[in-house]
Amino acid sequence: MFGHRSDGKVIKNNDPYFKIIPIIMKTRNDSQVYFKQDIKLNGMNEYIEKKAAEGIKVSYMDIIYAALIRVIAMKPQLNRFIMNGRTYQRKGIFVSLAIKKNLTEDGEETTTKNEFTGRESLMEVKEILDKCIYTNKDQSYDSATDSFVKFFGRFPVWFYKMVINSFMFLDKHGLMPKAIIKISPFHTSAFLTNVGSLGIDAIYHHLYNFGTTSLFLSMGKKKKSYLYEDDDIKVEKALTVGFVGDERICDGYYFASAFKTLVKILNRPEVLEQPYDPNEEKKAKETK
Repeated sequence: MFGHRSDGKVIKNNDPYFKIIPIIMKTRNDSQVYFKQDIKLNGMNEYIEKKAAEGIKVSYMDIIYAALIRVIAMKPQLNRFIMNGRTYQRKGIFVSLAIKKNLTEDGEETTTKNEFTGRESLMEVKEILDKCIYTNKDQSYDSATDSFVKFFGRFPVWFYKMVINSFMFLDKHGLMPKAIIKISPFHTSAFLTNVGSLGIDAIYHHLYNFGTTSLFLSMGKKKKSYLYEDDDIKVEKALTVGFVGDERICDGYYFASAFKTLVKILNRPEVLEQPYDPNEEKKAKETK
């Protein structure tokens, strides 16, 4: 109540402009911004081949997932969310992921959420991600989220609506039970979806008004793209990343800086092999 939440700390000394825009743009649907970027695959391909020679299988998904976590750690304003007109800094880094148990039209889909400190190396992230995907692809496995949804799904629609509306009211006033926030994939730093595995290009996926998600990224399929480089147009193997963000959490310059950092990391994935140390980054900036 009155700004206190279990999953975030209210930003008290926020820029006056950013105090006003959540009042003007009340929902995430009001404040969505869209961006697409073609990522050259040269750097990731070289890294994947290098690790394969070492007997380690690394995928584009592993690299992009780990890079997203690293950028959120480096750019903490990305890990903010808006609730009831207030801006909060999220406690912890969370990434939600939709997983199709099998790639068929009738295949069941589940949504998972993993927590990170932001200091993890690529291999640490890969281990968590591999375990998560392996477990959730099991047809007989139901996560806590799946069990919760299936339980309430047995009731009439009017009851289901009453439960969800009650949760939204509690969430708005900082009274949502921690147990619900823990299993909710909608209370997360970012959503990531790999639509490339479905054979299509990156999409713009909307943000959810339920929960606290401020970022949604989608990975498209591999393709050849026309890219500008040194005033020349070159045909390069690329992968498109589609991005939708809540413009109320930070300004355009910050978003642009964060995305440039993401692209730099994806072009040189080896930087993810070392755990992230924010103190080292701070020292490096001070010595410049």
